[in-house]
Amino acid sequence: MNLNHHNNHKGNILVVDDTPNNLRLLSAMLTAQGYEVRKALNGKMALTACHVVLPDVILLDINMPEMDGYQVCQQLKSDKITAEVPVIFISALDDVLDKVKAFDVGGADYITKPFHGAEVILRIENQINLRLFQLKLQEKNILLEQALANLQAAQVQQIQNEKMVALGQLVAGIAHEVNNPISFIYGNLQYANQYVQDLINIINTYQQEYPQPNQKIEKILKDLDLNYVTKDLQTLMGAMYRGAERITDIVLALQNFSRHDESLMKQVNIHQGIDSALIMLQHRLRETQNRPAIDIVKDYGNLPLVNCYASELNQVFMHLLNNAIDAFDGWVSQQKPQIQINTQLTQTKTVKIAIADNGPGIEESLRSRLFDPFFTTKPVGKGSGLGLSISYQIVVQKHRGQIACFSSPGKGAEFLLEIPLEQSE
Repeated sequence: MNLNHHNNHKGNILVVDDTPNNLRLLSAMLTAQGYEVRKALNGKMALTACHVVLPDVILLDINMPEMDGYQVCQQLKSDKITAEVPVIFISALDDVLDKVKAFDVGGADYITKPFHGAEVILRIENQINLRLFQLKLQEKNILLEQALANLQAAQVQQIQNEKMVALGQLVAGIAHEVNNPISFIYGNLQYANQYVQDLINIINTYQQEYPQPNQKIEKILKDLDLNYVTKDLQTLMGAMYRGAERITDIVLALQNFSRHDESLMKQVNIHQGIDSALIMLQHRLRETQNRPAIDIVKDYGNLPLVNCYASELNQVFMHLLNNAIDAFDGWVSQQKPQIQINTQLTQTKTVKIAIADNGPGIEESLRSRLFDPFFTTKPVGKGSGLGLSISYQIVVQKHRGQIACFSSPGKGAEFLLEIPLEQSE
């Protein structure tokens, strides 16, 4: 709404009437009251005039050639630009049905001819004041919506910060406690394996030098099945070595994932962060009663080190991978569940990371709200609705990047995030 007050005008009024005398009368009366008045002799001229300069109020006659006032009002209300402009009908038609139809097509008021000047002025002022009140109310609603959005964003950020601190402390503590004993075991296994091998060599030498043992030793060898024990012991040592190596990898993945001591921005290997998240989620990728095991297909590009907040970006990978895994819960399909991870360096010095699944997909009505705080499509108790909202803040606000979801029902979902290679502190 214009509501311009320049040149001492109280408002912009468009008068639409096919009778020139009526136009002159209304124009003179309104101009004398300080209004800026424009005139139109028919409906088409009125519609054109509204798009040239949007009026504050329209005085509209009903009986006009080619296009009557009802049709003009209907077109005004169907146009987003002119829909909110109040229309006051001025007509000689005094039948109740005529008035009902006027309000039905969107009219704000109705004045019957012959009219009194004071009545016209008062009704115009009422409509302008009402519109002013509506605009102020809309502004307050917008401010309230912004305040609510800011509050939700602040809540999400606070939850994220507390979560990262708690997670970092927890992971750092677990990694420290596990790292000491496993380092001892892992470091000594090679010596234990060497000692076992030395003992086996000694036994073999004894068998070569004394091929005919006494009855006591022969009974022990028979009960023990020395050949089986020798081979199985070597197998056990190899299994323990691989198990210790696996635990060491998990501890390293925990440390890389949390990066508790790396709250500042630094250059990191993006692939290392994704792999750490995958290691932590391996238990969820295995076969369950409801679905087969989920395949992970990695198509990593040749990426340089990326300047980012490593621990927070790892949180994004964890959220997106968790959501991709959740997509297969209860989903029946002949396709084998699969998650594809693709990374590439763009010509504009950004890094693109795509995480896609071949699950059931997401409907458009839900996809448009995925990044809203506290919005979730999961059953009660399965999700808080914060994962994707936190991911959005981390990617868009903290890394000046972009994140989007592309999906359609039955064709899986792909989350694509893009961040600059370099960041400013």
